[in-house]
Amino acid sequence: MIDFFSENNFELQNVKEVRAWLRSVIDSEGRTAGEIGYIFCDDEYLLKLNQEFLQHDTLTDIISFDDCIGNLVQGEIYISTERVGENAADFNVPFETELRRVMIHGILHFCGYKDKSEKEAAEMRRKEDEKLKMFHVEQ
Repeated sequence: MIDFFSENNFELQNVKEVRAWLRSVIDSEGRTAGEIGYIFCDDEYLLKLNQEFLQHDTLTDIISFDDCIGNLVQGEIYISTERVGENAADFNVPFETELRRVMIHGILHFCGYKDKSEKEAAEMRRKEDEKLKMFHVEQ
């Protein structure tokens, strides 16, 4: 089950479509969706998690806690909607596009993709672009 929670006033739109897209992305990686929780929050909330669990004193847009077992994709993905909004403005893309990119970024980490080196980051971006193309909102 893929669930969405909010620690701020953010409300995800198109929940049914987003959930179906996330499942299709996981399937496309030869994996199975388990219990996945997205928690939307503000910068302060995510900064505290970053400090407490990763010992990083920096703002970030996403932190994922991987609880995968074999091909079963599961875990928690925390997203700062403040950071997503600022990044969307910086990259000159709609908020929803940047949000989906960050959402899929966490799933790709759960599927084994890394982004520490330049080569890994380039592959992650390529996979994000590939998976973003899979999103379709039914009219």
